[in-house]
Amino acid sequence: MTKRYEKDADAVAKLSPEQYRVTQENGTERPFTGAYNDHKEAGLYVDIVSGEPLFTSFDKFESGCGWPSFTRPVDGENVRELRDTTHGMIRTEVRSSHGDSHLGHVFPDGPADQGGLRYCINSASLRFIPIADLEAEGYGEYVKLFEKAQD
Repeated sequence: MTKRYEKDADAVAKLSPEQYRVTQENGTERPFTGAYNDHKEAGLYVDIVSGEPLFTSFDKFESGCGWPSFTRPVDGENVRELRDTTHGMIRTEVRSSHGDSHLGHVFPDGPADQGGLRYCINSASLRFIPIADLEAEGYGEYVKLFEKAQD
């Protein structure tokens, strides 16, 4: 049975002011300040509001931009890309599909050998689940993605 993800009012109520500003008001955290910018542990990054799986540590890379960067989502069904013309720029906003959280933006300047995309994501929109906790947290179906890392 596939787990259903949706915007969770209790999760929204528990957000810090920064997390709320980023996810609910389309904000951006200051570069190099997010908890996951330099995070190296293996695991799964999920939407802090809905819990939907977004990115894995395998797809995370150091881009130097000041925010966690990923080459692709773990499941494209959980990520929406929208045209963003705010701040005098044309960009592609990234939102969680079910939680409707603002996550960040995607740019076409990622590693060419991995598809060429850079998902530039705010740490404030993410919750990290280490490999060892995937089963207990209800993400057992994702354990297989990390089996090689556990060897």
